[in-house]
Amino acid sequence: MIASMILLFAAGYLFIALEHKIRIDKSAIALLMAGCLWTIFSLRGNDPSIQNELVDQLGDTCEILVFLIGAMTIVNLIDSYGGFSVVTDLISTRNHRRLLVLLTAIAFFLSAALDNMTTTIILVMLVRRLIADARERWIFAATIVIAANSGGAWSPIGDVTTLMLWMRGQVSALKLVTTLFLPCLVSVAVPTLLAVRLIPAAASATGSTTATTAAGFTTAPTSSVSPAGSGTPQDVTPACPPCITPRLRRLMLLVGIGSLLFVPLFKSLTGLPPYMGMMVSLGGMWILSELIYYRQRTLRNLEESIQPRVAKVLKHIDMPTILFFLGILMAVGALQTAGILTDMADWLNRHVHAVFPIAGAIGLLSSVVDNVPLVAACMGMFPVADAASVAAAADPTFTGAFLSDGLFWHLLTYCAGVGGSLLIIGSAAGVVAMGLERISFGWYLRKITLLALAGYAAGIGVIWIEHLLIGIGH
Repeated sequence: MIASMILLFAAGYLFIALEHKIRIDKSAIALLMAGCLWTIFSLRGNDPSIQNELVDQLGDTCEILVFLIGAMTIVNLIDSYGGFSVVTDLISTRNHRRLLVLLTAIAFFLSAALDNMTTTIILVMLVRRLIADARERWIFAATIVIAANSGGAWSPIGDVTTLMLWMRGQVSALKLVTTLFLPCLVSVAVPTLLAVRLIPAAASATGSTTATTAAGFTTAPTSSVSPAGSGTPQDVTPACPPCITPRLRRLMLLVGIGSLLFVPLFKSLTGLPPYMGMMVSLGGMWILSELIYYRQRTLRNLEESIQPRVAKVLKHIDMPTILFFLGILMAVGALQTAGILTDMADWLNRHVHAVFPIAGAIGLLSSVVDNVPLVAACMGMFPVADAASVAAAADPTFTGAFLSDGLFWHLLTYCAGVGGSLLIIGSAAGVVAMGLERISFGWYLRKITLLALAGYAAGIGVIWIEHLLIGIGH
């Protein structure tokens, strides 16, 4: 049974990694893999409590999915009001080197509240309006991807993997931010400073500094966008209705970001799980948007398909991604329930027995395969330690790294998030940038991978110094 489950998971993982080659959506593969793994375990595992274990795994998974659906809805609602144009409209510099530094800084902080894919779409499409040279835009897009991935790693709501670790109790919001902010900042600063040297010193922006919203980027017809390889700044047909005033855009942006940032505070104050805070935030945003809608006749006169209402926004939620998370987390849950992940943890404990190599290797692997199942597997392999288990351990230092907010969990959060920047296919942000700008895998590997690796290694070095000198994450 164990061998068949491992082989099935490996085969499913391979098909997920080759999604674009085999032309089958990874969500379908993940769902089928989860169902088959639990079926094998049910038929051959002889576990009388499998029903209870299945419900427990589903409950833990659904907590994450409810949170994600709420966060996606809030982000899309901000987008439907053109809220993100408030940020992009503030950019006025026409020096390309300064523009590169400015956009990476915006990506780093914006992705901590949003997700790295949305942040990348907003800023890459802005770059298409400002930069005429296609290869120069590739440099901008690549550094934006690195910044977006690193920015999501130091925030409990910035990435799915950090969200998983936070919701399951491996890390706390405040400790995560204070521990990983500096390493993540270094992981962006190093490649950005190196990438600046690739930009001509005399370059100046040639396009309009006016940007459109992310909704305009994702819903604009293909014919409205110039080819990515052309020699003129790109344009995108605005999707935000002109009746939405700048004041209303600013309001929805501030309230939306505030609603997302409210969730960690809600958890700290009430002790309730984060998805409850997300439900409160989404409910408040929903009521506000309905009040605005019914008080402004111009919004009610809009075509139904573009009305900025939660009921309409929900139709645009990325459900395949939600179902992918459902399938992959339930598949990993089957391996955990069968004891396979525990056996793997024991093997690593005996043969590696060092948190830096384990987490570092996971980060390198995350540049090739999806980081969600990697982090989920680690969470199943290494349970959160307590004071009693540390005291009874043969190596208390190593076991202590697995305490809540221990060194291993912070390392894992950093490595899984930042490691995805090493290859263009290593993160959702990279894949989106690759599609928008037609960035080739080989170009990214030659020009950017070493830059990203330098930042990745430098960030790990900062974590090591923090641990060694200050005791953070000990």
